[in-house]
Amino acid sequence: MRIVVKVGTSTLAHPTGRLNIRHVEELVKVLSDLKNAGHQLILVSSGAIGMGVGKLNLPGRPADMPTKQAAAAVGQCELMYTYDRLFAQYSHTVAQILLNAGDIQEPHRRANVENSLGRLLELGALPVVNENDAVGTDEIGVSTTIGENDTLSAIVAQLAHADLLVILSDIEGLYTADPHRDPEARLIPVVEEVTPEIEALAGGTGSALASGGMATKLKAAKLAAQVGCDMVIANGKRPQALYDIAQGRPAGTRFLGKKPSNP
Repeated sequence: MRIVVKVGTSTLAHPTGRLNIRHVEELVKVLSDLKNAGHQLILVSSGAIGMGVGKLNLPGRPADMPTKQAAAAVGQCELMYTYDRLFAQYSHTVAQILLNAGDIQEPHRRANVENSLGRLLELGALPVVNENDAVGTDEIGVSTTIGENDTLSAIVAQLAHADLLVILSDIEGLYTADPHRDPEARLIPVVEEVTPEIEALAGGTGSALASGGMATKLKAAKLAAQVGCDMVIANGKRPQALYDIAQGRPAGTRFLGKKPSNP
């Protein structure tokens, strides 16, 4: 299969912004094993701003845009250095792709991104994609930005004609209620369609260093479904769940893509 895996800041970094070495090493090992099994993988990785916060010894995620951009520029170097070093241990080559909204919205540039992703996969590389936050404004709703990486991962899944999108988060999946507040909350294993009732289950944003929440993941599920791509939300603290997900076994919450109707 061609699989897009999105990993969030809460999986990659400690609350301090410093790299969570154990989690990242486990993730890279599993992804490398899946590549060895014949799957084509694209990694959409958050974490640049968070890692820049740690690298620059800032007290927390900055509020002003220039400092966000500076943190992203520093953190992106650290992020790619880490991926390059860890994947090389398993003889896999990574490639960096940084995108802004214009690369998606303008047809010619969008075709260039699609061609680049396709050729990298043909050559056996593992593209690592992120929004170019060093020059972007990192604000949801601004026309020159994508906003957050849940949406970006769904767009990448569309461009790459992926079979599956997996969003690794700090939660097991979609619940009937907030599991942090309601002990009766139950995990929803399969969602056939993102209805208004499903959207009503979305809460707020996640960790202090992250920018997404369940609402952005449901938006990603709807985008993926448009091209018949299933999407799974699973806990990034257990990268081994990717084995089950790739084989179609129950793990997290699976959102079913819309299959083309027979004429």
